[in-house]
Amino acid sequence: MHEPARALRDDEDQLKTEGSRIVSPKGGHFGIVYATTSNPAVGQTCLIIAHGAGGPMYSPFISYFHKGLAEKGYLTVKFNFPYMEARRKIPDKREILEASYRQVIEEVKASRYQPKRIFVGGKSMGGRIASQVVASGVDVEGLFFLGYPLHRPGQPEMLRDDHLYRIERPMLFLSGTKDQFAKRELLAGVVSKLGDRAEIHWIEGGDHSFNTHQGKDDLVKSYDEAMERLDTWLKAHSV
Repeated sequence: MHEPARALRDDEDQLKTEGSRIVSPKGGHFGIVYATTSNPAVGQTCLIIAHGAGGPMYSPFISYFHKGLAEKGYLTVKFNFPYMEARRKIPDKREILEASYRQVIEEVKASRYQPKRIFVGGKSMGGRIASQVVASGVDVEGLFFLGYPLHRPGQPEMLRDDHLYRIERPMLFLSGTKDQFAKRELLAGVVSKLGDRAEIHWIEGGDHSFNTHQGKDDLVKSYDEAMERLDTWLKAHSV
């Protein structure tokens, strides 16, 4: 269901990227990019990282985690939802978003990389869609959330948590303490109700994108803190 992949090589950091296109449930195609390194352990564990509602897979945030985690030895995958591929601002309907994520999972499973373990997640909306797909029955090793959108800003009474309690796999929530999409006490409450299935790591002073607004160097520190915590969690759940 996808066109032949084209391999690219970045000789500076030995990062290999491979892109292909998947037939969209709406017709047309959307892009997917794999990243690996020469690390012999690559391909054992795969992370699928979906973008948020407002930024594509080539956004600085997604690119940082896609590249950085690949350099740590993981097979990393990023993709555009169909609306983003078409450069539209309004996200697709839930059914299209979920169907697209399912297609990516199937594409990865059938790929030449043949990963032993797949973890799914992403930034904001991307992580939420991943969780809805898993809650509906798609089996993966675990989930990670790079800023889970528990509620809309200013609407903390309308939580998006019901489906999370149907997930039996391990979950890691990475969240800024000043995230307007997830008030700290509310997200802490949800994670507490999830019990030993879920863990949370707080980025002190971080917003929905882990930005502490203290300059670029501090932003990189926040990204790296989140990535190191995710790396540790992945290793603990990849045995």
